[in-house]
Amino acid sequence: MTGGAGTSAPTTLDVAEAAGVSLATVDRVLNGRPGVREATVARVREAIDRIGYVRDTAAANLAKRRVYDLSFILPDTDNEFVASLRAEIETRRAQPAIHRTRLTVTPVAAFDPQAVVAALDAATGDGVAVFGPETPSVRDAVRRARVRGLAVVALVSDLPSSERDHFVGIDNIRAGRTAAQLMARFVAGPGRVLVITGSRLARDHLERRQGFDQVMAETPGMSVGASLEGRDDPERVKSLLAEALTDDVVGIYSSAAGNAGLIAALEGRDLTVIAHELTPTTRAALMDGTFDALITQDAGHLVRSAIRLLRATADGAPFDPAQERIRIDIHLKENVPDPGPEGGQT
Repeated sequence: MTGGAGTSAPTTLDVAEAAGVSLATVDRVLNGRPGVREATVARVREAIDRIGYVRDTAAANLAKRRVYDLSFILPDTDNEFVASLRAEIETRRAQPAIHRTRLTVTPVAAFDPQAVVAALDAATGDGVAVFGPETPSVRDAVRRARVRGLAVVALVSDLPSSERDHFVGIDNIRAGRTAAQLMARFVAGPGRVLVITGSRLARDHLERRQGFDQVMAETPGMSVGASLEGRDDPERVKSLLAEALTDDVVGIYSSAAGNAGLIAALEGRDLTVIAHELTPTTRAALMDGTFDALITQDAGHLVRSAIRLLRATADGAPFDPAQERIRIDIHLKENVPDPGPEGGQT
């Protein structure tokens, strides 16, 4: 073979020689075009596995002038973390055309399963990343999208692994456990902890609560009340806390957004507060001592990973799991990154 052991990597010519077929046949098999008998397809694929041929999909797509058409379904909300995701998508969209990727954003009503279903059913192109609630109707819509040939990534909040192709986000159970460990170390004494969630339909929030409870159950003198469903609405969060903040409350775990309402409700109170995501609002609360710690994930990494995985899935190409693992970061006042030019994270 021209790319034998000890020389260069195997080529399509090596595959053709190993399978006993023409280069044109190898090309048809690699690109999924019709006109090749099943037995021949099997022989070509066996040769690919045997000689270790790895297709350079980037070069192949450039040669074909392939353009990936990818979409992001995101909540239509003032949530600052969602705004950071939109900003990162815009940054990627402005990159040089050599990346040959068309990105669009479809806004849907926050925590509205039917809006997510409608967006998924209308999605076209090569792939879609969806950030939304998990319900049977959403799972069915994901299944229909994949049947139509779209790659599907669950973004930030997971869906069952049997439905989507990949999940891009932190391990939310571990994030909740991390928040509970911090709470147990920072809190002044025994008492009750309040948990603010966005929606009971949001899997990321449910998993965070699950992890939080696992650790708090082993923490003497601490109890955790029922989740306050704030819907990421600052006014709603403020109103819920006005009733829930009794004298026995020693800490608050905000597993969702709406933190401006939490900050307003805390005026004049000294409680331990653990929240999520580094935004202009949470940064200010961390720096002035209103919040004690933030559990964060990098919005840029989330968007870049979603794009890479959607492209790889569309091509049937391999990917590096380590590169796509989203890290759980802990920010305190002492280690918070400097804000960027727009007030975001540098």
